[in-house]
This record gives sequence, C-alpha cells and structure tokens, in this order.
Amino acid sequence: MEKEKFLWEHYYTEKELIVNIPDESLYEYMMNHTKNFDHLAVINYFGKKMSYRVFWDYIDKCARSLKYLGVKEKDVVTICMANTPEAVISFFAINKIGAIVNMIHPLSAEEEMKDYLVSTKSKIVILLNQCYSKVKNIIKETNVKNVIITSPSDFMPVMLNTAYNIIRGRKQEKPKKDNMYLFWRDFIKLGNYYDGSIESKASKDDVAVILHSGGTTGTPKSIVLANRCITGVNEQAKVFFPEAEVCDSLLLVIPLFHCLGLVVGMFIPVCRGAECILVPEFNAKRFDKLLFKYKPNFLLGVPTLFESLLTNEHLQNADLSYLKCLVCGGDSLSVKRNEVINNFLKEHNTNGKIIQGYGMTETTGPVTFGTHGSNKLGSVGIPLPGNIVRIIDPETKKEVKTNEVGEICINSFVVMDGYLNDDKATNKVLEKYSDGRKYIHTGDLGYMDEDGVIYYVQRIKRIIVSSGYNVYPEYIEKVLKDCKYVKDACVVGVPHPYKKEIAKAFIILNDDIEETYTVKKEIMDWAEKNLAHYMLPKEYIYKKEFPKTKMAKTDYRAMQEELLKK
Repeated sequence: MEKEKFLWEHYYTEKELIVNIPDESLYEYMMNHTKNFDHLAVINYFGKKMSYRVFWDYIDKCARSLKYLGVKEKDVVTICMANTPEAVISFFAINKIGAIVNMIHPLSAEEEMKDYLVSTKSKIVILLNQCYSKVKNIIKETNVKNVIITSPSDFMPVMLNTAYNIIRGRKQEKPKKDNMYLFWRDFIKLGNYYDGSIESKASKDDVAVILHSGGTTGTPKSIVLANRCITGVNEQAKVFFPEAEVCDSLLLVIPLFHCLGLVVGMFIPVCRGAECILVPEFNAKRFDKLLFKYKPNFLLGVPTLFESLLTNEHLQNADLSYLKCLVCGGDSLSVKRNEVINNFLKEHNTNGKIIQGYGMTETTGPVTFGTHGSNKLGSVGIPLPGNIVRIIDPETKKEVKTNEVGEICINSFVVMDGYLNDDKATNKVLEKYSDGRKYIHTGDLGYMDEDGVIYYVQRIKRIIVSSGYNVYPEYIEKVLKDCKYVKDACVVGVPHPYKKEIAKAFIILNDDIEETYTVKKEIMDWAEKNLAHYMLPKEYIYKKEFPKTKMAKTDYRAMQEELLKK
C-alpha cells in the first residue's frame, strides 16, 4: 500500500519527516542528550548559574529523598510551584524514580487544589510557601503524606536571598512543627539516609505527567501524558528549532504548570544544552531589565508579552540583535499586531520574527509551527513531522476541501493517553477514522490552504448563532484589531428575544488614543465596511484592560457574564 502524501510535506526533506522516539523515560532521555554538557550552565536564576553537573547531583539527592519518604513507581507527586530551580529538579527526580508528576497552578483555589490532589491520589506535594495557607485547610481531606515547602529565595544569590526574606519572607505564613511538613533544605538531606536504588526503567509509553486544563469542552480536565509525548516534541524540535545551538539561552516567563512552558520552555532547552533563565514572577514593566541583563537568544511568550515590547519606553532605542527566535503561543496574535512587532524587531537589529504555532495541552503543546518558510501572516504554520492534521466537517465527519473551515483534528504520538478517570470524555474527543488512525477532536475551527499551511479560526463553542447565521467572534475580533485605533478586541454573544443571539464587542484602544465620539464612530464605520451586516456587533463597550484566565488568555466568559448580569 502506497504511503499517503500530505500537502505540507514539501516543506520538509525526507529525512526530516522521519521521527524516531527512543524507548526512554524523560530523565533517561535528558541524560543521554546532555552527558557531554557537565560544565555548561543549565539554569540561570537571578544571575546565579547552575551547571549540568550540579543539576544532576541535585536530581539524585531529590530522588533519594523522595524514595526515603516512601514514593514508589507509579505514585503521584505534585509540584505546585513557580519557575524555580526546585521545580525543575523535582520534575526530573520524580520521573527518574518512575513516579508521575502532577503539575498544579499555585494560584488554584483551595477546592480546586483539593480536587486535583484527590483525583490524582498524590502522595507528596512540593509546594511554594505562598500556597501553604491554602493547602493547610484541605490537606487532611487528601491522601498526601508529606508537604515539602520551598521559597522563591532558596536558590537566589546570597544578597538577594537576604533581601527577599527581610522584605517578603517574614510575611509568609509558616507551618507549625509537624511530621507532615518539611522545608526544602531539610527534605533534600533525607536522601543521605536512603541507600537503595533510585533507578527505574520506564518505557516511552508509561505515564509521566498530569497537567490540568480547560479541556476541549471548556470544563476542567486532568490530562495524562506519556514519556513519548514530551520526548517526541523534542525530537520534532530538532527540525523546527534548527537555529538553536548549544549554549544558547531562553528566557522562561511562561510558568512550568503550563504545557508550553514545561515542554517548550523548559524540557527542550534542558535537553539541548541551552541555558534556561527562570523567571518566577513576570512583570511587563520590568521586561526591559530582563532583556538587558540576560540578553536571551530565545523568547517564548503569550501575545501580551510581545505587546509589552512595543510599550516599554526603555526598549525604544535598544539593540536586540541577540534575539534569534521569538515564539508566540497560548493565544492567537492578530495579523496587524504581528506585523507591528516584526517591524519593531527589524528596527532593533533582530533577524528573527514572531513565529506562531498551534497546539493544546492534550497534544503536549505545539502540533503546527511556522517553520521552514511556512510562517505566513495569520497562519499557525504546518504540521510538525509525525503529526497528521485533517480539517473535518463537524456535522458530516468528512474531510473538507482546502480553504474550507472545519474542525482541526490531529493524529500523533504527542496526543495524550486520555483524561484522568474520565473515559467518557476521552472517548468523546479521541475517535478512529476511516484511515485506521485515531484523531483528537480539538474543538477548534480552522482551515488548510493549498500548501498545507494551517489557519486557526476560533473555538467551535464560541460560535454565535444570530438570525440563523453562524457568526464567528474571533473573525470579528481580527477585523476590529486591524482598525488603526484598536489595540485589542473581544466579541461575545448574548441572548436576544428573536435573533437567538447577538454579538457585542469589548474594545481596548491604542495607548495614544482617547475615547472620543469621532474615534468610536470611525471604529463602527470600519466594522461596517469590513464585516457582513449579520456579523456587526450591536454594542461596543470600551475597557482599559481585559480580564485574563490563569493561562493568561483573554477571559471572554467573564465579559460575557458581565453582560448577562446587566
């Protein structure tokens, strides 16, 4: 039987299309890729660097301490932390002993945190001290035996550590002496009392990580990822990050509990001999100081991070020639803003451009990427080697023609094993098609052009049905963002007595634009000129900023609820 040819394959060489994933755990994979890097810096934390040799040693110490506390293969250990060295060390140590990493957002509410600990049957929690006050209230309702408490200051340089503890440390609530709670410095010493084995031979198909996301349906889901999912992305990265070299550096501001931050921001650089600059708390107003201090070669961020490049006055005359590649993920960037940022980068001596991709937690991050010249404005690139993307009609379940909108469906080794303890939800999104392959239904609408380049349109669930017409909020948003006065836009649907739903638009004006009658009129005229009549928003609401989800995406649901309460 002749191998099926795909539209996007012409962008790659035959060699690049072949992806071989070794039968290894994340820890084994990392060690085999970095064994010659012992003298290089792997972590940079507030200017204090950690070599691979020290890093490996810490992983072993952490692994021994976990074994001393009774952690066994397949047990779940939760990491609830910001971007700190302890988080990275713990991640690999847990994997080394064959246990499963459960990543939780430190800002999770108490009940949410309890649900994640109970559903995963977590035995140990490695926790940021700022979360202690929440955990102490729910910990007795879980299976957790020990809580390891860390501070952002633990690995800071001496003077910064002292300053942090004087200014912020004393404000943190600390646990009373209890066998359940341990501070990191005491925990890491426990390994001295363990003389058993810390090696575990896990296969590539063994479960490695549990991440938590909104799921394809918008309701919280716990996503189970095998070792192969994460090592597979790094194998693909050898193709889509060809400019990455040993000793390059990446500024990691996207948090590790976010799939993009964990896999692309941390795992890939660590396995490539790059220096991972950890930023536990990002402040857009101080972004310039981070760039001037570290001069990173790679930037990974959501659209708001790249927007802050444009608005930071200290960067207006800066030389940014050290930037090789800027990757935008987590949310879509409008064509207009993409062009503005690319022009800014060119004016500041940067050869790199903003590259967008598409993916989700269920696919271990990026499925498509604007690599190999496929970075067309407005697109999310081409499927990475080993990934098959089909655009399916949600109603007929048949593949649509090129340039026709349908649901983005994906087959790949990077696709999750399923949702934890939820076979019904898993079977709903993972479906076998006529080609014999199993595809994940993303719940996203998009289309593929004649070159095999993918364009994201919007979530299926966001469709507004108005007077029998399908209205796409994200299409309206893109049109509004192209108006010279508009910085950002968010469109939501609200009930209507006879039209079923109508669209209403929230607008953020550009920083130098005042909210005048003339400006509002021109925005409405722009919409009327560029949108079909049935798509026109029935109201425009002006805001200074939009609410954000914990993943830094625009929280359209919050604004929709705001209107429904009126």
